[in-house]
Amino acid sequence: MDNFIVSARKYRPITFDSVVGQLHITNTLKNAIKNKQLAQAFLFCGPRGVGKTTCARILAKTINCTQLTQNNEACGVCESCASFQHGNSFNFHELDAASNNSVDDIRNLTDQVRIPPQGGKYKVYIIDEVHMLSQSAFNAFLKTLEEPPSYAIFILATTEKHKILPTILSRCQIFDFNRIKVDDMAKHLQSIAGKEDVKFDADGLHLIAQKADGGLRDALSMFDQIVSFSNRELTYQAVIDNLNLLDYDYYFKVTTALLDANLASALLLFDEILNNGFEGNTFTSGLCEHFRNLLVCKDTATIQLLEVSENIKQRYLEQATKANISFLISGLNIGNQCEINLKQSKNQRLQIELMLIKLSHLPSALNLSNNPNVVQLAEQVKKKPEKLTNTPVETASTPPNSVITPTIANAPINTSAYTTSNNDVISQVNEPPTSLLKKVATPAHSLIPDLNNFKNNSLTAKDTEPQYIAGNLKNEFTETELLVAWKTYLGLMKQKNKMSLAALMENNSPILLPNNEVQVLLDNTLQEQELKNEKIDLLNYLRSNLKNFDIVISSIISTTTATKKPYTAKDKYNYFVEKNPAIEDLKRVFSLTVD
Repeated sequence: MDNFIVSARKYRPITFDSVVGQLHITNTLKNAIKNKQLAQAFLFCGPRGVGKTTCARILAKTINCTQLTQNNEACGVCESCASFQHGNSFNFHELDAASNNSVDDIRNLTDQVRIPPQGGKYKVYIIDEVHMLSQSAFNAFLKTLEEPPSYAIFILATTEKHKILPTILSRCQIFDFNRIKVDDMAKHLQSIAGKEDVKFDADGLHLIAQKADGGLRDALSMFDQIVSFSNRELTYQAVIDNLNLLDYDYYFKVTTALLDANLASALLLFDEILNNGFEGNTFTSGLCEHFRNLLVCKDTATIQLLEVSENIKQRYLEQATKANISFLISGLNIGNQCEINLKQSKNQRLQIELMLIKLSHLPSALNLSNNPNVVQLAEQVKKKPEKLTNTPVETASTPPNSVITPTIANAPINTSAYTTSNNDVISQVNEPPTSLLKKVATPAHSLIPDLNNFKNNSLTAKDTEPQYIAGNLKNEFTETELLVAWKTYLGLMKQKNKMSLAALMENNSPILLPNNEVQVLLDNTLQEQELKNEKIDLLNYLRSNLKNFDIVISSIISTTTATKKPYTAKDKYNYFVEKNPAIEDLKRVFSLTVD
């Protein structure tokens, strides 16, 4: 037990070729060493556990190696490599910026840079988690990073590049590390299991690689944990039990039940999942991912996107042949909506059960959408609803020569059918097609004929718009009746809190002119615009109330200055200036303006 070393440290790569899944980084660094084009500063950035610090250490060891191999790798046997591997090299310095992030720490580092290497060609400084440095520390580091001595090389590593100052980024060569692929990680775990004499299951290793989410260090930690849990027999079931993962088998069973429209089986499987201690959102996201994998398997060009073991891949390919593309797309849409609703729902189990109910009805809806007679019926409902009562419809369950009339009550059609196209589910309706047959749309008579004798003026620029009520009623009315209707509409405007329009109507009473023309005397163009905005509703109200559809409204702006009221801010200012000319002096002295 005293000699045990975790796999993440024991099998840490020591050469560029042993780095997993970062070929674009290692090839670039090897070529830079070969061509002697090493930059003064490197920035390694990427997710956790992908090899940033490891590559920095390999680079530091390789550039000081005195006996490079033909493949531009460190020999591992020279004095420089030996001192580096034993941790007593004076040319290698590693600083953890998470705990040494002050200005003093950076000043100590810059002081060390002034001392040339005692043995070897370069002094390498690795600053891990460099984004943790303070603003002052970054500023103290700028000059040294920009113009270091010829023998100094800085390697910065971080998981959060966006937190680093742009002035630091501009002084470094930036290398972005990728998440390690599932297949590469599974192969690496397989080689370690062979070295450690651990019996393993390929499906179990793949599951560990998927759970690690691109981080090899996390995968190795889980590997050690499961090896201890299973007594050095790493099986698929041991991984499922130890990592608390939902077995693929559940998703395959639920999907089979949904494809067979077996709602009871799907609900019982979901209940079993809950009883095993799993959360509902875990099941929902896993089912959506399962549908995505099935959709990927529908095309041979996209099968490579499926990151599972070969045994599981064969199960996916087999079930993908039974699942319709329309079912998978609609299922993904329903599942995604369920995930959104779960965040706000107090009864999450009910939300997921509703999702399963909808999914179980999808196959019957898709079968209905493939029936050409139903599609023809939907087109007739859309285009010619008045002819439905005389249109016989042949269903999929009746012989070709038999027909169904609208009087049949028990038509063999699912009452929870969907109105569909041939390839996708569009919307759900709540009644069977037979009830649609009984609906006869009555032609609507237009209540809005064209206005032939409508007068045009500055207020009636849109007289031909369909919003006006028009008709043949021409009831005579008096000016008193007009004023009563005017006051009534004025009261309605006050109730709607349209106080400016109400004030306009109250201060400007209408005048009845021949030919049913209602004329309003206004003070300015702002009042005219206010009345114009309300003209359609006001005209419709007067026509309906007075039962005369020949009524028109016109407006005249008053030119009499004696009776003109100040309405705008400028009018009010001029009015007060006439009363007190000193206001003009006040405006000039204080440089005031009229809003």
